Order: sequence, then C-alpha cells, then structure tokens
Amino acid sequence: MPLHKYPPAIWNTLKLKEGIYARLPAHYLRSLQETRKPTPVHWKPHGQKYRLNPKSGLRERVQDVPVIPYFPPEANDGLWGGEGWVSGYRYANNDKLSARVKKIWKPQLFKRDLYSEILDKTFTIPVTMRTLDLIDAAYGFDFYILKTPKEDLNSKLGMELKRAMLLRLATRDPSLHPNDSAKRENIYSKYKAFEIPKEEAEWVGLTLEEAVEKQRLLEKKDPTPLFKEFVDELVQEMAAQKLEETIPNETKS
Repeated sequence: MPLHKYPPAIWNTLKLKEGIYARLPAHYLRSLQETRKPTPVHWKPHGQKYRLNPKSGLRERVQDVPVIPYFPPEANDGLWGGEGWVSGYRYANNDKLSARVKKIWKPQLFKRDLYSEILDKTFTIPVTMRTLDLIDAAYGFDFYILKTPKEDLNSKLGMELKRAMLLRLATRDPSLHPNDSAKRENIYSKYKAFEIPKEEAEWVGLTLEEAVEKQRLLEKKDPTPLFKEFVDELVQEMAAQKLEETIPNETKS
C-alpha cells in the first residue's frame, strides 16, 4: 500500500495548481515548468549513439555520462559561466600503485569590472575565464546576460541583472543618458530584440518564494478577487432580469 496519495516526484507540480500558487501569472508558471538541460561544461557529449570499435570493427553503443558539478552559495554572487565544483578521486603522490584520495576541483575566480550599457553602470563581479570568453563571444556584457538562459547563468546575480535590463528596455527609462537622447535611443534600438512587456519583465529571475510574496502584496493592494466581482455582476443581472419578468405579469393582472 503506498504511503502517499500522490508520488513525491509530482508534489511540486501539484502545488502550483492550488492556492496562491495557481494565481501566479501564467508566463511565470510556464517558466517554472520549462525544463532545459544546461550546456555541458565539464564534459563533452559524443554526439552519436553508435560508433565503430577501432579494434574489433563492430558497432557499439555510446553512452554519454554527464559530469554534474556542485554550485555552492557563492556561485549566486558571481558569474561562473557554468563552471562549478567537481568532486572525484586522485592517486596519492601521483602514484597509480598508491591509494586513491578524494579531491574537489574548483574553478579559478577573478574579480573584473564589467560595464553595462543598458544600466549605465560598472559592476565588480567574480568571474571565471570561461565567463570572459562567453562575454567576448556574445559581443558584450549586456548581450551575454540577455542571451544566456537561466540554466546556463545559474546565478541569482545574473538573473537580477537580466530583470533590471529587461525592465529598463520595457519602460525605455529616460534617465539613461538624459543629456544625450540620440545615444539613449541607439542603445534601446540596439537591444530592441530582447524587449518584453513590463508585466513579464517584473517576474524574470524571481524564485518561487519571491514570486509568492510579490503576488501576496499585489492581492493585498487589490483585496477583491476578480471572480467575486464577476459573481456580483451576475447576481445583479439575474435580479434585474427577474424584475423585468415580474413587472409584465403585474400589469397583466
């Protein structure tokens, strides 16, 4: 006999279908349900299911074994470019005849000043060399933040920067270069492809707890739910219709 009515694997999904979780914006709920595998960083997929054995010449199955890194809390305060802590074993004294000992490989971090055109501000952020290469490949810090999905950013700081950039693009804030309107318009047109409505940009990068708190505050400002307003309107319409039906009957009598 099962111990639970529903399997624990679907508890988080069921939780989003009731209470205040179900009243979260639809676009935010979709973002929670989207599952995308992060880009391989510490391992390289074979790209094929079968290959020929060079010795026997027979076709054999190839299996991709991903190396899943561990991301400590410090990763949320920087941009590690998908790199994390990788645990494994090494031989003591580099001697294969000796015992194996545990080892953790950690990425090398550097503090660099990164300038954002959209926010017009310079941030000092711990980064890895891979992050700097990705920024160069994206042709700029802003493009890197806006193009990289949350699974690859894997950083709370990175998602907060993305939300701030998207909000400024959505509102076209005139405080950006207030004395140079031409430069401001050039920047907004440069990143126009990433514009989304302000109502969606406000929810980008929020954790589930933060989103629930935001929804609670929104409902506190507007305590009357919409369905109650619709019910009141329906009751008024039914009362008016009943009154119209009773008036002709009274005139006939």
